[in-house]
Amino acid sequence: MPKSSKFSAITALDQLLDRLGVGAARRRQLDMVRGELDRALERGALPVSARRSLRRLLEEEALGPYVRLAESGALRHRRVEGSLPPTSEATNEIRRKCVDLVREALGLPTLHLGGGEIPLQPAPEAATLAALARQLDQYLARPMSPAQIRLTAVLALELDTAARSGELVELRTTDLGEANAVVYVERRPQGGGTVEGEWVETSALTRAALDRWLDVREGLVQRAHGTSKLWVSLWMNHDGVLDDEGHTTIRPPGMPLEENGLITSYRVGRLRYDGLRQLLPLKLEALRRAVDAERQRTAA
Repeated sequence: MPKSSKFSAITALDQLLDRLGVGAARRRQLDMVRGELDRALERGALPVSARRSLRRLLEEEALGPYVRLAESGALRHRRVEGSLPPTSEATNEIRRKCVDLVREALGLPTLHLGGGEIPLQPAPEAATLAALARQLDQYLARPMSPAQIRLTAVLALELDTAARSGELVELRTTDLGEANAVVYVERRPQGGGTVEGEWVETSALTRAALDRWLDVREGLVQRAHGTSKLWVSLWMNHDGVLDDEGHTTIRPPGMPLEENGLITSYRVGRLRYDGLRQLLPLKLEALRRAVDAERQRTAA
């Protein structure tokens, strides 16, 4: 387990790596990259803004210098026969893959440093959306972790509603009809505009997924003294605001899930759960657009 860092960006990276759920070998490789990034920041070799923000740390402006420095061997954590030789091409390729994996978990396009940029995935088509529904149905037939149950319910509901992430996080349990057969969604146009409500009929898949999630949610909300928000947090976290003494407010599990938390759960789940990486685009918004296009096509 890597030691703690004085840089906020590395602390955020540690939290992201803990949520990825990768195998032991890949985690060791990711920890190598984490250590190199920490040492690069310690040296002052990367932009100052990259110390505080994980997103800035993973931008090309910071990653370009990092990769060049790491490949030179200057960021090794120990000397080899008294020197710091350049890292091997195999290690260099592992480093690039790990960088792309972490960027992808944040919803950023892969850079494939040293090998040309890979284009973003196109939005899924109707056949892919149908395959996604089948995959979610298979999940419901077996035991799942609370995180997978929540993501399955979010994705199933997205397939029915084509809701924006901001619309999803505003949903409350009172927006669900009897037996979860319908859901009330307030459409909030991007860039402002008139908010319009709509009752949407849910599929059998969504009703089953919501049943599973509501059972999990009930126990979480009781510990957090209650909320009517449909989506709630699974783990203890903090509000991210430091007081004058460097302390922050601890938030228990069961607190309302914020939009960034919802998007992060999508990105992490896409990488963690079998079958999703091939079916989901990098961003939830791309999935929403695909579902919306399919709804319009079938309604025409």
